[in-house]
Amino acid sequence: MENSTTYTVVPGIPLINPGDDLPQIVLREMAAVGMALQDGDVVIFAQKVVSKSEGRLVPLDTVVPSARALEVAKVTEHDPRLDEVILRESNEVLKVRKGLLIVEQRTGFICANAGVDRSNIEPADGEIVVSLLPLDPDASARSLRDRLCALSGVRVAVLIIDTHGRAFRNGVVGTTIGVAGLLPLRDARGEADLFGFHLQHTIICTADEIAAGASMLMGQSGEGRPVIVVRGARYERGEGSVADIIRERALDLFRPEALPL
Repeated sequence: MENSTTYTVVPGIPLINPGDDLPQIVLREMAAVGMALQDGDVVIFAQKVVSKSEGRLVPLDTVVPSARALEVAKVTEHDPRLDEVILRESNEVLKVRKGLLIVEQRTGFICANAGVDRSNIEPADGEIVVSLLPLDPDASARSLRDRLCALSGVRVAVLIIDTHGRAFRNGVVGTTIGVAGLLPLRDARGEADLFGFHLQHTIICTADEIAAGASMLMGQSGEGRPVIVVRGARYERGEGSVADIIRERALDLFRPEALPL
């Protein structure tokens, strides 16, 4: 069907370990079921497998909480070592409540707990291990894209996605944290609607629209579907950055004053 977009799970992705070649694993598992990448596909990686492959893992028994982490943990009721890791990954703390820190993560995202997470991470000798977001998610996406293109011989785009909450709305949604090979925003200003009126303010976050669809297939718990191939998505090729998505501080009407780190 013309203008159709399909989302396909790459089956058989094993548990990922530090140093694993994710693109090679993806192409191997695709070939095993008769799948192949095509020019223009978007390959979506869950943040967790990227972080694991890059060794962005911290056993909590290696963490000594600071005085600030101990203070924050009285409110969050987290393990103080977890709050210490979150604070280390944060530029600013914006809100604190039981079970939650809202922060500006190192790369500029406003998100819960700086993206630090223990789900789907194997314990080490019985000790809790948490994952951190990639050091540079755009660089990670570019590396994955370049390797996929080199191995497959076709041009693809790559998104690394995570699930983030949204101000004023319940529930989390798949959100882009790293991008390569596509421009994350599409400026629709000036386009005509059905009745000839021209759009004045509409800028579409193409990357997050694609990410949300992939997140539905990935799931959030034990599904084991961390890689999705999207075919037929409408996007503009280019070397965009996730920084394009982050609203400038001066234009952010809802951002609260930061709390001390």
